[in-house]
Amino acid sequence: MSWLTNALSSTLGRKLLMAATGLFLITFLVVHLAGNLQLLSDDGGESFNVYAKFMTTNTFIKTTSYLLYATFLIHIIWAILLSVNNRSARPVGYKVSAASTNSTWSSRNMGFLGTIVFIFLVIHLANFWWKMKFGEMPMVEYDGAEYKDLYTVVSTAFGELWLVILYVVAMIGLMFHLFHGFQSAFQTLGLNHPKYNPAIKIIGSIIAIVIPALFASIPILMYLN
Repeated sequence: MSWLTNALSSTLGRKLLMAATGLFLITFLVVHLAGNLQLLSDDGGESFNVYAKFMTTNTFIKTTSYLLYATFLIHIIWAILLSVNNRSARPVGYKVSAASTNSTWSSRNMGFLGTIVFIFLVIHLANFWWKMKFGEMPMVEYDGAEYKDLYTVVSTAFGELWLVILYVVAMIGLMFHLFHGFQSAFQTLGLNHPKYNPAIKIIGSIIAIVIPALFASIPILMYLN
């Protein structure tokens, strides 16, 4: 296993792991978004509550969720290690830098953007995931079966303007994070090619805009309604 340890301790190994976990988390965002959009269904929250119960009781989904938690931790820890390594490699900045012309703003501020997303993630988990797992939840009944009424918890939370604003700001941060992260992941994994790079750039831009925009629309529309 020494080869694995050496690979993960190297800068290239950490970048490869960051890229792989980042692409996996993007896949999770798509699935999570599909479920959360049910919050906007005009059925009093039934479809969302049924979805939430399925996601928390299905054996395969529960097993996959542990992989997801591990992926989040690995992505965050490796991002910190890469940032520390980059700073230690260049403790004193250049007097004159052409970074602004050679790279995008998002690529130069991935650490800052990641921190915004991380803070949002902690608040998001505390407000919903923790309450769903360990807190007292209102119950509702559909077709003789009881469900935790997570819809009411979410709609009550999104009645708070400060929380809606926080979600929108976090999704803006996520958008910029994805703009650079998606394309960078393909380059790091060696999957880029002059023939396919334009398509990767277009798909990455669509993902970076559409996913955060739809996530942000949920608290906005629930607050307005």
